[in-house]
Amino acid sequence: MTIFVHEAGPHDADAVVLLHAVGTTGWMWERQVTALKSDLRVLVPDLPGHGRSAAVAWESIGGTAALVAELIAARAPSGRAHVVGLSLGGYVAATLAATAPDVVASAIVSGVNVLPFPNPGRLRLMGALMAPVMKWGPVLRANARALNVPDADVDGYLTAARTTDRHAFRKASNDAIDFRLPPRTSPCRVLAVAGENEHDLTKRSLAEIAAAFPNGEARLAPGVGHAWSGENPDLFTAMIRAHLSGSALPDALTHA
Repeated sequence: MTIFVHEAGPHDADAVVLLHAVGTTGWMWERQVTALKSDLRVLVPDLPGHGRSAAVAWESIGGTAALVAELIAARAPSGRAHVVGLSLGGYVAATLAATAPDVVASAIVSGVNVLPFPNPGRLRLMGALMAPVMKWGPVLRANARALNVPDADVDGYLTAARTTDRHAFRKASNDAIDFRLPPRTSPCRVLAVAGENEHDLTKRSLAEIAAAFPNGEARLAPGVGHAWSGENPDLFTAMIRAHLSGSALPDALTHA
């Protein structure tokens, strides 16, 4: 089965693919789509087990990367695209950058950890306990607060989260816990970024990710956390535009 993809922008323009976080949908990129679609072809898939791809089973990060690579080859005007991913989408984007440089022109990966967690078993247990209640209103609202979801976006977040398949949520979360960068060199330009208020492991991973690519670099976004595409959408969008064009990144992004 193929995954759902929302498309916007000129059919003949350079393409950018936006990959969402676990437990939500392509809805989370609404502000970026509005800002980018004037001169870019914007492709926003719902990943397996999420949103309008909920009937597609989540197999693995690598399997999802392969689905996105097929999507790019079929839907991007030139058969290549820039890829932007946050959280789970960032893991998929990093895998694409490492394994499919023939379809990936450049990549931005945000909120990705590539270092071993001190207690991975505890994290997997927490995921197993959370999965049965992940669509319960109080749990979703607590998650929204933890992610600093803007008040105007809370209803959209709740709606998107409730479309997530519970098995996909648990499996994708476990895959992220175990994630390591694929052991190969790729010429793809990669920007690794994290919010200043992210977990320390995620911030320490920035240098590791950048070093894994000959054309890699790392930045921190000030005053924001994991879901900073919603906390500071203007800076996130400016970062995308700068990276895609190869121009200087916004001054607000500091070297990691």
